Amino acid sequence: MRHRHRSTLTTRLSPLVRLWMLRMLVPLGAHRAFLRDGIEDEAVALSLGLLEAGEREIAAGYDDEDAGSPPKHVLLARLRRAHAAAEDAAARGKVQPPATLAKNLARLAGLLELDDDDRAVLGFTVMLHEEPLLETVSEWLALLNTTQLLRVLSGVLDIPQRRLAATLGRKGLLARAGLVTLDRGGYSTLRHKLDLLSPAFADHVLRTPAEPLDLLRGTVGSAPAPELGFADYEHLQDDLAVLRPYLRHALATGRTGVNVFLHGPPGTGKTQLARLLAHDLGAPLFEVSTEDDDGDPIGGDKRLRAFSCAQTLLSKRRALLLFDEVEDVFAESGERRSAAQARKGWMNRTLEGGTVPTLWLANTLAGVDRAFLRRFDLVLELPIPPQRQRRRIAEHACGDLAGETSLARLAAAEALSPATLVRAASVVRAVAGELPDPDAALQRVVGRALEAIDAQLPDADPLLAPGAYDLAFLNTEVDMAALAQGLERRRAGRLCLYGPPGTGKTAFARWLADRLGMPLHVKRGSDLLGCFVGETEKAIAAAFREAEAEGALLLIDEVDGFLRDRRGAHRSWEVTLVNEMLTRMERFPGLFIASTNLVDGLDQAALRRFDAKLHFDFLRPDQTVVMLRRHCAALELAPPRPADEAAAARMDALTPGDFAAVLRHHRIAPLADAADLVARLQADCGLKEQGKRRIGFVH
Repeated sequence: MRHRHRSTLTTRLSPLVRLWMLRMLVPLGAHRAFLRDGIEDEAVALSLGLLEAGEREIAAGYDDEDAGSPPKHVLLARLRRAHAAAEDAAARGKVQPPATLAKNLARLAGLLELDDDDRAVLGFTVMLHEEPLLETVSEWLALLNTTQLLRVLSGVLDIPQRRLAATLGRKGLLARAGLVTLDRGGYSTLRHKLDLLSPAFADHVLRTPAEPLDLLRGTVGSAPAPELGFADYEHLQDDLAVLRPYLRHALATGRTGVNVFLHGPPGTGKTQLARLLAHDLGAPLFEVSTEDDDGDPIGGDKRLRAFSCAQTLLSKRRALLLFDEVEDVFAESGERRSAAQARKGWMNRTLEGGTVPTLWLANTLAGVDRAFLRRFDLVLELPIPPQRQRRRIAEHACGDLAGETSLARLAAAEALSPATLVRAASVVRAVAGELPDPDAALQRVVGRALEAIDAQLPDADPLLAPGAYDLAFLNTEVDMAALAQGLERRRAGRLCLYGPPGTGKTAFARWLADRLGMPLHVKRGSDLLGCFVGETEKAIAAAFREAEAEGALLLIDEVDGFLRDRRGAHRSWEVTLVNEMLTRMERFPGLFIASTNLVDGLDQAALRRFDAKLHFDFLRPDQTVVMLRRHCAALELAPPRPADEAAAARMDALTPGDFAAVLRHHRIAPLADAADLVARLQADCGLKEQGKRRIGFVH
C-alpha cells in the first residue's frame, strides 16, 4: 500500500456517516482519488471494512511495503458491496443519526420549525465539521462551486437539488437563524462551503443533550446580575424616564423591531446599565459573545449570525438581547466594508423585524453608517458621569479604602471610568491586610491605570500656605469679595481671568465654587482637544452640558486655545472652534469662568461676551512680605529678618504659585530658615521668561 495518508481513525463510526462516506466514494466518484495509487488513507479503509484480517494487520502496523495490498479492482468491488449493503440498511430504516444529535436536532426543529430537509442539512454539516474521516472523504471530491456542491449534497443526502437550493438559500431558515450559511464565492472544499455557526455549536449538538439555548454556549450566554443601581445613573434620569417604560411596553405587547443604541467612552457603565434594565424589567438578558471559549475574538459576521440565531430561539420568550462592541459589526475601516454593510439588506430587515428587544453598545459612533443609526428607536449617549455622580460611585466602590482627600481626587478624575475604579478597588481590597497604607496603594493602582490611557489623577489642591485661602493675596483691580457677593446672589455670569501663571486664577475659581456651594468642573485645554475634526467641538458642548445638568461652576483653563482671534485663522476648523465656544458661552445659564495667560490673542467678539475681565497680577511687595511671614510661621521657621523681607519685596515677578512650589520642594528638601525660603523663591523667579512686571489688559 503506497502513498498512504494516516488520518485520525474514529473508533466507532456512525452508520449514517458510513453511508455518507460510501455515497461520496462510489456514486459520486471519490473512489478515484481514494484508490489512485493504492489506498490513500488506511483509516478510511479500516473504518469501512475494506481490509481483511492480514491486510488490517499490515495497515495497523503502517507497513510501507506492498505485500498484502489488495489490487485496485478488488478494493473497488469491496467498496461497491459495502455501499450496496449500506443503502439496503438505509432502505430498511436501520441507518439513523447518533442519538444525542437526533435529540438536539428534534429540539431545534420544534423551536425553529425546521423541516426534514433543514434537519438533514444541519445534521450533515455538524458531522462534516466534527468527523475527520467524513471530511477526508469529502476532500477527494475536489474543489466545488455552488452548483457542484448542490449536486454532491443531493447525492449524499438523497434530496433533490431544487429543494436543497431553497434550504440553503438566503431566505431559508438555516441561513436566517444563522445556523448554516453557504459560501457562494469561488471554489472550495465541501466543509468550507458549508459554514456552521461555530465549532462550539457543533460540539454541543453532537455530544451534549441540551435545551436549544444551551447549544449556543460560546456565542450567546446569559448575562450576570448588575453590580450598579439606578442611583448610579442619576445623570441619565431624563433618558431613563423614557427608556425604562418603553422597554416595559415592548415586552408587554410583543413589539417588533425594538433596538436601542447606547454609546459612550469605555467604562461609563453601558454594560452594567443594560443588565440593570433587564433586572428592573424582570426579563433574562442574553449577551452575544465577543470571544469564544478559548478567548479568541469572534468576527463580526459570526457575531451577527449568533445574534440572528438568538433572535429566533428567543422569539417566544420574554427576554432582552445585548450586543456589545458594536464597532466590530457596524464601523467601517478604510476601504474595508463592515459586516453590517456587507449584508445591508439583511441587517435592515433584522433591525426592523427582530422579535427580541435588543440593546446595542458602542464606545463611539465614529464609522457607523448613519443609515443604520436611523433605524434605532433610541440613540442614547452615556458620558463620563458628572463629578457629583463620580463621587457617589467612588464612595460606593472604595469608601472603605480611601480617605476624604483621596475620594475627592478620584471624583475629580474625569478619565477614570467606574469600571476601572471598581477593578482597582477589588485588587487593593484583596490584599489590604498586607498593605501598610491601602489608601496610598489604591491611588497608585488607579494612577497606573490612568497612565495607560494617557491620563492622570488630579493633584490634591495645592495650598498657597498651610491655612485657609485668602483673597488678600490676589493682586487685582477689583474688590474680589464684593464680586463674590454679587455672584452669590445671581449664581450666573461669565468671567475672564487673565494674567501670568501662578497668580491665583484657578485657586480663585475653586474658592468661589466653595463659597457659593457649587460643584466645580475644571476643564483644561488638553482635556477638550480631540485628534479628529469635530471631536473638540463635541467635547466643549459636553463640558457645558454636564455643568448645566449638575448646576456646577464651569472653569475652562487655557481658554486661549479655543477663543483665538478668528482674524488670524488659517483653517476653517479654527473658526468653527471659536464659533462653538461662543455659542455655548451665550447659551450657558450658569457661572462660567475662563482663564488664560495670553489674553492679547483672544477673539474680540469673545472678549465682549464676558461680564467682567479680571487681571491677576504679580504680588505687590507688601503682599509678598505678608505671605513670607505666614509661611515661616506655618513651617515653624524663625521670623524673616528685615533683609529677607527686603529681598523678597524686590522680586517683581513673584506669585502665590511660586510659594506653593517652594512648599512642595520643602516636603522632600526641608527649608533651613527664611533666607533659604527667599533663596528658593529667587531661583524660581530667575527661571521665568518674565523678569519684570507686565502691563495687563485695560478694561
